[in-house]
Amino acid sequence: MGATTTAGGAVIGLRWVLDALGPGLLDPVEVGTDPGVRDVVVADPDPSDVDRIHPGDLVLGVAVHDVPAALAVLERCADRGAAALLLRPPVAREAAVRARARELRLPLVTARRQVSWAQVVWLLRSLVDTGTVAAPAGSVDSPAFQDLFTLADAAAAVIDAPVTIEDEFSRVLAYSKRQEQADAARLSTIVGRRVPADVLRQFRSRGVFRRLGSGSEPIFVPEQPDGTMPRLIVPVRLSGQLLGSIWALVPERPPEERVQAFADTASVVALHLLRVRAAADVARRVAADRLRAALSGTGADDPADLALPPGPYRAVALDLAAPDDPHPGTPRHADRLQALWESIGRSRGWRRPAITEYEGRLYAVVTEHGDTGSWPWLAKLGTELARTEPDVRVAAGGPVDRLGELHRSTVQAAALLRLIDRGFVTGPVAAHEDSWAAAVLDLVTGAVPLGDLLAIGPLGALLATDDSRGGWYAETLRAYLAHPGDPAAASRQLHVHPNTFRYRMRRLRAALPVDLDAPDVRLALQIQLYAGRLHG
Repeated sequence: MGATTTAGGAVIGLRWVLDALGPGLLDPVEVGTDPGVRDVVVADPDPSDVDRIHPGDLVLGVAVHDVPAALAVLERCADRGAAALLLRPPVAREAAVRARARELRLPLVTARRQVSWAQVVWLLRSLVDTGTVAAPAGSVDSPAFQDLFTLADAAAAVIDAPVTIEDEFSRVLAYSKRQEQADAARLSTIVGRRVPADVLRQFRSRGVFRRLGSGSEPIFVPEQPDGTMPRLIVPVRLSGQLLGSIWALVPERPPEERVQAFADTASVVALHLLRVRAAADVARRVAADRLRAALSGTGADDPADLALPPGPYRAVALDLAAPDDPHPGTPRHADRLQALWESIGRSRGWRRPAITEYEGRLYAVVTEHGDTGSWPWLAKLGTELARTEPDVRVAAGGPVDRLGELHRSTVQAAALLRLIDRGFVTGPVAAHEDSWAAAVLDLVTGAVPLGDLLAIGPLGALLATDDSRGGWYAETLRAYLAHPGDPAAASRQLHVHPNTFRYRMRRLRAALPVDLDAPDVRLALQIQLYAGRLHG
């Protein structure tokens, strides 16, 4: 058996494949590395098959049924630089096979018994096929979604009633023809592409979703007092995992043989739902990678690659965490926030939020002008959120004309978020151009290590012993430099009496042998004090 045809040069991570298809289909046996998968090939144990395996191939051992054959294929896969080998149990879990896979550092994966090889090939092909992942995640233009509409029509013919196919979150993925027979609830569901909240409550009160979550038998829901027509609902599962459901709008409970025939369509729909989920997941990951490349300055300069409107653009650092969050500035923190910010954005009309994690921070890419998805829109959203979420921070880098220049805005946004966190810039929403003075001081004071900067002159030695005096030397000097020649203003900043301020200044001048009347001395001391606060 030979290699399947390649539709393009797509490269996706092996862990993407495993995450997208889920434990209902594939199980990792030995996955210590995460190579890029370029193609799917089917290999025989025959050594002549070696030329059919290429670097980056995910190799399917269809005819491998024993340990010697598995070891032989493992060796050839490793020699040819394959991405991974997929075998059936029990041979995939034999100790000798697993040990050799570890030695060769070749990922080893197994497929569930319930899924045929043909289904495995078809689903894996949908992931590496660029024609499938090119459409935006959730787009009805993708081949996976078009197949679902065809299946909905087929299921409708079986039950002789209008049908919708929904995911596990009650979002409508496809619907059949003949929806003119639908009631108000069905029409609202199709128009909004999800089941309305009041309809969900109605079905939840009758235990429909509890039965969907725990069983696989068809569910009949009689007509409701408000006129909502009867429904016949079939859970869609694969290896016990709930992927969605099929809903038919029926005038009454159909005959049992028709109910069973309708239920039999669930096995076919399950594979298509898994394909849709996998394609959408890969599309989201590809989009996130492209967005990260733009933020880093290594991405393409064409806005069409990111599905963005014309610029100028800004990178905006986002946060929504309390100061005592145990994982600030980490990928885990950003992953948790990304789902929240995307949900917030979509609820305000941003259909495809350009939001991703980059270097442990969450960023949005917005346009400088316009409505939804622009900087004015996001700034307003951040201000509104701050009324109920005091830990919201929205820090925008400066505008750039091209995506190729976005890295400069990214660096500015990250620095501005740090300045907000440390109290140097008033938040919760700030833009780089409105905080340029703090940005300049941040750059200047961060140009050399703090210890090296404070080692110049006598201030470092004074600050080293300041804690033992209650820290008032640094506070007094900072107030004096902020208000030179104005003891009243300086004392107000310190919340002390002017006489107390004058007394402290006499002590300070005695302890700090410098000419505080010289402008360059005051500037140097201010830079050192700012460095201590910004980077200490």
